[in-house]
Amino acid sequence: MTLALPLPRVRTLSPVLPVVAVVALLGLPLAPGGEGGAGPADALSALVVLFCAVRLLRRRQRPLSRTAAVVLGLPVVGLAVAAAGASSPGAALGGLGRYLQVFVLVPASVVLLVRDRADFRVLAWSFVGLAGWQGAVGVHQFVTGTGASYQGADIRAVGTFGPQDVMGMATVVAFGLVCAVGLALGRTPVRQRVIAACSALALLVPLALSFSRGAWIATALTCVVQLVLAGPLRALKVASVAAAAGVILVGGFGVGSAMLQERVNSITQVKDAPDQSVTDRYTLWASAVGIWRDEPLTGVGLKGFPEHRDAHASLALSSGSDTAGAGSGFVKQPLLSPHNMYLLILSEQGLIGLLALAGGWLALLARGLRGWFRVRHAGPGLDCALVACGLLVWQLVDFAYADIGGPSTVLTAVVFGVVAWWALVGAGGREEALAR
Repeated sequence: MTLALPLPRVRTLSPVLPVVAVVALLGLPLAPGGEGGAGPADALSALVVLFCAVRLLRRRQRPLSRTAAVVLGLPVVGLAVAAAGASSPGAALGGLGRYLQVFVLVPASVVLLVRDRADFRVLAWSFVGLAGWQGAVGVHQFVTGTGASYQGADIRAVGTFGPQDVMGMATVVAFGLVCAVGLALGRTPVRQRVIAACSALALLVPLALSFSRGAWIATALTCVVQLVLAGPLRALKVASVAAAAGVILVGGFGVGSAMLQERVNSITQVKDAPDQSVTDRYTLWASAVGIWRDEPLTGVGLKGFPEHRDAHASLALSSGSDTAGAGSGFVKQPLLSPHNMYLLILSEQGLIGLLALAGGWLALLARGLRGWFRVRHAGPGLDCALVACGLLVWQLVDFAYADIGGPSTVLTAVVFGVVAWWALVGAGGREEALAR
């Protein structure tokens, strides 16, 4: 009897918990001075894919509808062509594995492991929890002067990711903030909405202290979209609260107001007096376009950008990006990507790869918005729609300033899985998605 009692409880555990564990592992500190590549969360994500495959074999059921299989499998077309054109087998296998992990395997596993909207909300709250932890570490770094180097002072909030993945904490906090805003604007119990709203306001501080212009732009645009989708009355209320919080935090308490103002002003100074990081970025973008023109349909192959970069870059490109602080010494990081996901795909995979990947993303956005249209006035699921659409909008905007790479990339894979579940399953009901 004693051994039989726990069994029903074990069977009721949600299969999405391994995905939550992947999110939780991103809270672990990285080794100081590490290269910032794959980490424990990436290893666990591979086990999650294996767990999902074994689970499907045991259940002997058709996993996805034809629509879901096409949308999730579309990137494989461009990846196969680009892998065939890679400069070496190692580059082909490494690039193919990373792209399949981020855009195909992990998202498909998340779609299959999320059972319902309750599981979806568990994942959304795990994003908020991770963002809160990383944000707290980042604020502590700013206050104590133990963060990454910024303008000669070790004050930049990078969380546990270190200066080698300087965008990691900003990405995590932004994802958490977007999830919190979506949960706060939904029709869940009042207590949950209040907690979500307070979490969103609190996450504004570490996001600001990350000094990440791309994350600021993507978050601001995403929150505007979420407010519009939630309705004009709610949009006005939330905008007023956010504006008041911003005045109090920055104006009243002076939370890095001078540096924040200077960083905000630098967003518009891309022509008159750009800093070196902006110059490097525009030079890399021009180089990526030049590489694409050489092979417009298929690109130069996976991981081919660094090899062809210098042949198309101007003398304005610096030798690398300087990183220091947060427990690491001075490191000159080479510029191995254009810091624009669309241009990276275009240069390495050509038009075929870009149409395959971006086409799948646009299909997810269209179906996600269709799901929002169904629940916008009544019924449950508005919070799920706002979270999913918000995460996808944020990622698509951020891809104009960043690309995949570093330990935080696995969270991007989970994000695409969350978005895909809502767009392909949750918006219309699992029965509809699995019927065909």
